[in-house]
Amino acid sequence: MAIASVRPAAVAGQFYPADDLVLRTQIGEMLSSAVPLNVVYAPKAIVVPHAGYIYSGPVAASAFAAVAPLRREISRVVLLGPAHRMAVDGFALPAAQSFATPLGEVRLSRPDWLTLQDHPGVVVDDRPHAFEHCLEVQLPFLQTVLESFELVPLLVGNASSEDTAALLETLWGGHETLVVISSDLSHYHPYRQAQTCDRATIEQVLSLHGTVEHDQACGATPLNGLIRVARRHHLQPHLLDLRNSGDTAGDRSRVVGYASVAFCDQIPDAALHH
Repeated sequence: MAIASVRPAAVAGQFYPADDLVLRTQIGEMLSSAVPLNVVYAPKAIVVPHAGYIYSGPVAASAFAAVAPLRREISRVVLLGPAHRMAVDGFALPAAQSFATPLGEVRLSRPDWLTLQDHPGVVVDDRPHAFEHCLEVQLPFLQTVLESFELVPLLVGNASSEDTAALLETLWGGHETLVVISSDLSHYHPYRQAQTCDRATIEQVLSLHGTVEHDQACGATPLNGLIRVARRHHLQPHLLDLRNSGDTAGDRSRVVGYASVAFCDQIPDAALHH
């Protein structure tokens, strides 16, 4: 179902600043404070949190800073996250042809938009996207670190990890494509309990084995899909940051966990001898 050709920013002024200058300044400060990724190969995929910037922005920034050296190379971003606002059966692709933020509009990849309509489980519907924050909050970061790119935004609902992996394979592309999975970790545990839970979840992700459950990560389905594809493509996950809202801007009685992970090509053995 179509609502408009441009999907307007729904959470500007709530999850992140609505003023473009304030937004640019905040993102610049978070990126400059991020710890650089110390690996030879650049990320093919990243996992990033999606809370308000004061809570999870510094954690997300570590992944986007790792992407910044690919500023001119990446021209297509495949962005998946969980549907929070409306039930989705399968995958929701917006009818809108661009997403707006205070930093401008991001166009959808028209060829992918057309092709995906024939993919099993994909429905075209603006309604799940209308007030959804998990994809939108990633866009100002992407608009800052990349020169120019087209977007493939999908909300994941009632779908299997296998179906999500198949969808990611369809969209995988080459070096021009960055895959972004939007997910927070555990929700509303006391601080120490959250640390234990989230560390165990990240160990699963880093091992590329096991199934992450929805009480471990709200974006468990797209995350599990990425893990499957990463195994197939021999990617190596690297933990960039792991914190929770008790570390950033919240109290420690009920926290939400955040992590940034970069999935990179493994370094060939031969390269290690040079």
